[in-house]
Amino acid sequence: MPRRKRHTVAVLVLDRFAVFEFAVPIEVFGTDRSYLANPWYDFKLCRSEPGPLHAGEGGFVIDVPYGLDDLVKADTVVIPASHRGGEYPPAALEAVREAHRRGARILSLCTGAFLLAEAGVLDGRRATTHWAHADELARRYPSIDVDPRVLYVEDGNVLTSAGTAAGIDLCLHVVRQDYGAEVANGVARRMVVPPHRDGGQAQYVDLPVPVSECPFDDPLSPVITWVLEHLDEPLTVEFLAARAAMSPRNFARRFRAVTGTTPLQWVLTQRVLLAQRLLEATDEPVERIADRCGMGSAANLRFHFQRAVGTSPQNYRRTFRQSIEAAS
Repeated sequence: MPRRKRHTVAVLVLDRFAVFEFAVPIEVFGTDRSYLANPWYDFKLCRSEPGPLHAGEGGFVIDVPYGLDDLVKADTVVIPASHRGGEYPPAALEAVREAHRRGARILSLCTGAFLLAEAGVLDGRRATTHWAHADELARRYPSIDVDPRVLYVEDGNVLTSAGTAAGIDLCLHVVRQDYGAEVANGVARRMVVPPHRDGGQAQYVDLPVPVSECPFDDPLSPVITWVLEHLDEPLTVEFLAARAAMSPRNFARRFRAVTGTTPLQWVLTQRVLLAQRLLEATDEPVERIADRCGMGSAANLRFHFQRAVGTSPQNYRRTFRQSIEAAS
């Protein structure tokens, strides 16, 4: 089989860049993961203007080796968090527009959505940003459908994420699209982060939280670990609450406070993720995979898989098997 074409990811670096959001795409795309999938991404940091670039915090300076010409040619363009003043280098805005016109996949992390909005890339699209700045984005750019509740939004080939750690969620989602769940999970394990987080930004908004719903404590952690090892078994809120030595009502409230979703929705998501891994890594029939994932029947698996992933289990397997063969 022919060798898979190397996919180029370019990150636009502006002066006074946000350190964490700048580092996320480097860790996910710029670190060599060819032991998981070969070839891995071709990664480029692209300057928006000449001279050294300063971090917005930490007091350090970096030298970025590539320019906007490289950004325009990339397959995926990433815009990390930046200032929200609306005064961006005109050449950088035009480079992002040109990359978008060429059909590149465009990602923004946190307040990077403001640059995409200024470039016109988000016009008429659904998008998100950090919950603290969502109202400002909606007010300044009324043509954008701003959703402050979610961790990230995918609208065609334009993807936007919420604040800080949600950038990791989005980047892992892109790896999952390109290489499949098994590779994305491998990257997540190396980063010591969840491969997929349920819930949205609501769980992080700065609101008063009752003491009974304070974050993660000992009764919940072993239950979550146990569930991941027993997804093929019948799992009810009552059963899981008993394992946690909690009442079903208190367990459900605590679980939502920690994960941002209900216990049963979280279990369903984990079952779909397991099905993705089994479809990629095994030749087992869909009926057997449904049984191993606790879905009960192939029809039930197909229904929930289609809703969560947007395609059928058979098409998903075919797509990622072809990707693996092309890369070998």
